[in-house]
Amino acid sequence: MTSSRLIAIDWGTSNFRAFLVDRDSGEVLDSRRSDAGLRSLSSAEFPHYCAAQVGGWREEGRVPVYLAGMVGSKRGWSEAPQLDLPVDADALASHVVAAPGLDNAWIVPGVKIVSSEHVDVMRGEEIQAFGALSIAKTSEALCCLPGTHSKWARLEEGKLVDFVTAMTGELYHAVRFHTLPGEPARESAEFEATAFHQGLEAAAHPAGLLHALFEARSRHLYAGLADNQVGSFISGVMIGSEVRTQRSLHSEARRVILVGSSALNALYRLAMQQAGFEDIVEVDSDRATLAGLVALAEKHH
Repeated sequence: MTSSRLIAIDWGTSNFRAFLVDRDSGEVLDSRRSDAGLRSLSSAEFPHYCAAQVGGWREEGRVPVYLAGMVGSKRGWSEAPQLDLPVDADALASHVVAAPGLDNAWIVPGVKIVSSEHVDVMRGEEIQAFGALSIAKTSEALCCLPGTHSKWARLEEGKLVDFVTAMTGELYHAVRFHTLPGEPARESAEFEATAFHQGLEAAAHPAGLLHALFEARSRHLYAGLADNQVGSFISGVMIGSEVRTQRSLHSEARRVILVGSSALNALYRLAMQQAGFEDIVEVDSDRATLAGLVALAEKHH
């Protein structure tokens, strides 16, 4: 017997997020979050950890579990395929993989691009992109999904047709904690708006990103950039560079759907407005994941 509920799980490298969802309304009835990402578990531990977290929601296994994200990678629970573009939600639903060791649990596939000019991979953000499309009630969109590895995805006629990854979050961390320009920002510091805007401006320097990052050092020495401003300056350079590059690649786009946390969305909105995106629609990343997994579950038979 099919349950009127489902369990949606976004399981990444560093975080576990599970939601008990009413299929009909999409309402979240309960949730669990932890730092037990892929890095902290061995392959054999995945089914046991998952069952311990959501077992109380399962109605003796009648409530299905859908898992998205890096949980489906080689280093995760069990490898799910990465499908070639173009891909729609039906294709994702028809290629889910049974999660070994847990009944009625399904791992969602990712997507990939492999060509002579461009090789790229995605796991988890494709679900968010389709969810954002549903929430925005459109079949076409340019989606920005900021994070450790930011994704920019183009969807047409309800299909994911292209995407590109930017290592913005990971590179920010590396520059801040492992380079000379980032040295004053080693201690945690609050967001500093003036320095962030200076970083956005520096990202436009014709010498490019590699020079703009070094300005965190030279401005700290000679232009009054304080210790507590260096981190925000570097953030502005990184996000500004990412957004400016994508603006040039999508020069005709006036609208972009921004799918992330409230904190990241606020920073990306500032960069997008400066770069000339006129219509920015914000969607919370959790909400997009849920909408995408609920829609996929309806197509999975």
